[in-house]
Parts: sequence; structure tokens; C-alpha cells
Amino acid sequence: MKTTIILILGFVFLAGCNTISQEEKQLAHEINSNENFSLVKEKAKAVIATGFSAGDGYGEIWIRDFNTFMELTMDVNDHKIITEKLLIFFNFQGDDGNIIDAYIPKEGMMAGAYEYIFSELEPDLAAHKNTVETDQESSLIQGVYKYVTKSGQEDFLKIDIDGKTVAERMEFALEYLINHRYNEEYGLIWGGTTADWGDVQPEHEWGVFLTDDTHYTLDIYDNAMMVIAIKNFIELLPEAAAKWSPVLKNVEANIRAHLWDAENMKFRPHIYLSDSPFPDGFNEDEIFYHGGTAVAIEAGLLSTEEIKVSLETMIENMHKTGAATIGLTMYPAYPDGYFKNKILSTPYTYQNGGDWTWFGGRMIQQLVINGFIKEAYEQILPFTDRAIANDGFYEWYTITNEPKGSASYRGSAGVLYKAILLLEAWAAELEQ
Repeated sequence: MKTTIILILGFVFLAGCNTISQEEKQLAHEINSNENFSLVKEKAKAVIATGFSAGDGYGEIWIRDFNTFMELTMDVNDHKIITEKLLIFFNFQGDDGNIIDAYIPKEGMMAGAYEYIFSELEPDLAAHKNTVETDQESSLIQGVYKYVTKSGQEDFLKIDIDGKTVAERMEFALEYLINHRYNEEYGLIWGGTTADWGDVQPEHEWGVFLTDDTHYTLDIYDNAMMVIAIKNFIELLPEAAAKWSPVLKNVEANIRAHLWDAENMKFRPHIYLSDSPFPDGFNEDEIFYHGGTAVAIEAGLLSTEEIKVSLETMIENMHKTGAATIGLTMYPAYPDGYFKNKILSTPYTYQNGGDWTWFGGRMIQQLVINGFIKEAYEQILPFTDRAIANDGFYEWYTITNEPKGSASYRGSAGVLYKAILLLEAWAAELEQ
């Protein structure tokens, strides 16, 4: 069977074959004639064109967000400015290789909120790092990968920053994860306990910094993000394969060995390095993490059958809660009061079971890339419908589909835009 391969946005997926069914033709026609897709894309471009911060509720530029709207911002903003914004993260790189979360003009600092970091290379800016999370280094490497592959500007990797090239600093960031966040027993990287991909631990009212009360743990999101970052790094710098391919294979194998629950076809929420922060008798293993699972699929860690089962579980969880989309963070959510931070203390709020386009959109992308076109189209419609209904891209939604947080959340715009492009590319190829 002859198969056509499309390469778009750095991903490869199957677009069709010699035998095209009537159902596929109809689906392609529906995708190509969906007027909401055009409207959402234009809205996404308009939001991204206005800046680089995470959204209107944020003063900072966050790397975990910037990474997810990199391709779209390259379509609507000056590449010189994007280069400058990316390089700032390297200008704040720590002496151990660590990467900050975000930076902001010094006049925008919030007293008492963060332990600010300063750099002689950026005298007008202040930065901070949510140390409970372990995705900053991976996010920056992924962002650089997207920038270089889309722009073709490989010389970006040769830019010197205080005696090290960008490429050397990328490797320095990976080395930080191995030297300072790697657990030898399990062969995986660790962080503080958070809700799925979140950056707030349950033991503190603010919860973004490691403290004496932190319960250290391993989770799928952080480790899948590192897998993607290592793959991206090797693709950009093939000469690095000799050093990093064995690390990659080791982490992939250990994810499958320790975090994947084969019997229940899901990832374990956490493997604790000592004990859990939650009460005795609470069975955390019942929780299904939607966001971490989507990122694991992006990392290539699940088979086609496992993706199918994961999607079925996400849809089932969506129906159980009454949520509008598969962007639901998790099901079930952590019970009332399990997080001291008030925004997470109530189940199905914010990172504790809120509904996020920011991660649901990534799942849609992976469905297209892995050949689940019909399912991707069915599941993207509630996302685009609410973007139209609410005239924008909100940070998150309640399970009653009420918009919350930043009204112009750029990560949501970026991932939904990309998901639409992937669907349209499949449909355009099929209709040729």
C-alpha cells in the first residue's frame, strides 16, 4: 500500500493512501469547510501578535508557555525580536546549568511572591524559577528546536553567550537535569509533588518552591518533557547522539518500567522517593493524568493501541465530570483541602482538574499525528466552539465550561492554532 507522508511543523504523519474511503473524503470536506477554524486561527494570530507574555494576567515571559506558541509567534512577529526573547533565558542560566521559568522588567516585580534572580547580562530584568517543577530546561530546548527548524537559522546555535554558545548552553541545561535532578534508583528525573503538569505543591500556601516540607517524586510530565528535549537536541546536533542517545533510551525504558501501569493502561501519578503528602488511605493511583499522558504521546512513549485506550479514558472522564473537552487536567481531582494553595484546594479548579485548552490542544495534535483523524476532529470542536463563544483563549475553564484566568492565554492560542493546521494539512492532502 502506497502511503503519502506529510511533514508539517516538525512532525510527520500519515495523510492517506491509494484507497480513500467515502468517510475520509467527507471528513476532509468538513475540515476544509469549517468556518470556525479560519476564525479561530485569525483570533490566535491577533493574540500572539500583541506580545510574548503568558497572557493578559501575566507580566512575565514564561518559557513553558513561550515554547507552546513558538511556531505561531514566528508567523506573526519579527524573528529578530523572538531571537532576543529566547536568548534572555540563556542570559539568566545558572552556574549549574539550570534555566529560569520566567523574566519580567524589574519594575514589574511582585514583592514577596518570588525569590528573584538577577543577571549582569540583563540589568533591567528580574527572573524567577518555580523549583517544584522540572520542565524549564526541557521547555527551552524544545523552544529553540522549534525556532531553528522553522526558521532554518542554524547559526542561532552558534551565538556566544558569556563564553558558551547556545548549543553548549542547551547541553549544559540537559546536564543540569542529569547532575541535579536525576534519581539513580529509578533512572528518572524528580521534582516536588504537583497536580499532573502543574507547578504548585500541596504543602504550602504559595507552593512554587522546594521547602523542608516538600515530598519529592517522579512523574510522567517532567520525564516525557525531557525525552522530547533530548530528541530535539540530538536532531539539531547529530554529533551529540553518542553521548545522549544512551541517556534517552535509558529514560524511555525507565518510564515504561516504573511509571507506566500496563494493567490499567495509564501512567501512575507519582512515585514518591520517601512518602506521600496526602492522607493515609488515599489511593492516588486511581487518578488519570490527561496532560502528562498527552505529552508522553508526543514523546513517542505509547503505542497506537495505548493511545486509543488513553483517548477513550479521557472521553469517559470528560463525560463523568460534565467537562466540555478532553483538556480536563485529571480525573478524579484531588479532594477538597489536599492543596494548601486556595486556587487548587477545591476539586476541578485550576491545575486540580480544571479544563485547559493548553494541554487539550496538544492531545488533539497528537491524535492527528498518530492517525486518529476522525477522533481529533470530533474532539477539537468543543475547543474551537468556546474560543468563538468567548471571543478569545482563556487560561482554563471550569467543568461547567465557565472561562477563568487570563482571557488571552497565548499557550492556548498557540496549541489550538497548531492543531487546526495539522487537521487542515491532512484534509488538503486528501482532497488533492
